[in-house]
Amino acid sequence: MVIPCSKSHCSPACTIQPSASASNRRWKIANQDLTPVRAGVDVKRIERAVVLAAGLGTRLKWLTTERPKALMRVHGEPVIAHVIRRLVAQGVREIAVNAHHHAEQLQRYLGDGSAFGCHVVISHEPSLLDSGGGVKQALALLPGDGPVAVWNADVLSDIDVQALAGAWSQQGAMIALVANPDHHPHGDFGLEHGRVVADGSPRYTFAGVSVWDAGVFEAYGAGDAFSLTVPMRRLIAAGDCSGKLHHGEWFDIGRPRDLLRASRHQGR
Repeated sequence: MVIPCSKSHCSPACTIQPSASASNRRWKIANQDLTPVRAGVDVKRIERAVVLAAGLGTRLKWLTTERPKALMRVHGEPVIAHVIRRLVAQGVREIAVNAHHHAEQLQRYLGDGSAFGCHVVISHEPSLLDSGGGVKQALALLPGDGPVAVWNADVLSDIDVQALAGAWSQQGAMIALVANPDHHPHGDFGLEHGRVVADGSPRYTFAGVSVWDAGVFEAYGAGDAFSLTVPMRRLIAAGDCSGKLHHGEWFDIGRPRDLLRASRHQGR
């Protein structure tokens, strides 16, 4: 599963403005195979997102000793810049980024998000809150009360959060799933008629991108440390977790070879 664990600086002059280059176009929305919206469902656009960037990046070894994993470069640009630009291109305007390891570097690089065309706030975690606790804390920093997208900072993909929301019942959560990568051959969940199930075959891997009813996190206390899989599995048991298999581009930047593979793909 690619949910972050619980647990050199880039200059602000880095290229972070939206680009019409061929390499950037490859990250445009490609996956349109989405279940039609149910009749009568009032679809709310996703305008808020939490980017999970607090992990220590231990699988990247020496590359993250002096910088956060989210500032590792893919084809000359930090991973988190690709993620934020992707969200902004889809209409997200309010983004909270959780940070722990070298949090000050992320703060300096991202600033207030204006260079990306959005508003960014850093949710600093002096003690790691794990992925679910990180979302809980970050939500308190975002305006509004609508649904929220959650995107792992080490995932590069052309997944479209607005399309996920459009195929969602607006209850519980909607998660993107992908075919199992080599490093996770047994997958995480099954998928039956658009509902995520704990068992079942075939099994798929959680893609690290999801859309949530923010009210789900009200059941947890401020400062609680818990994995995102805790509310996810609760929703699955209740039949309130929808899922969609993504057939487009997807890279989990967890190891040095993954970073190299994504950079080569982006540079083609």
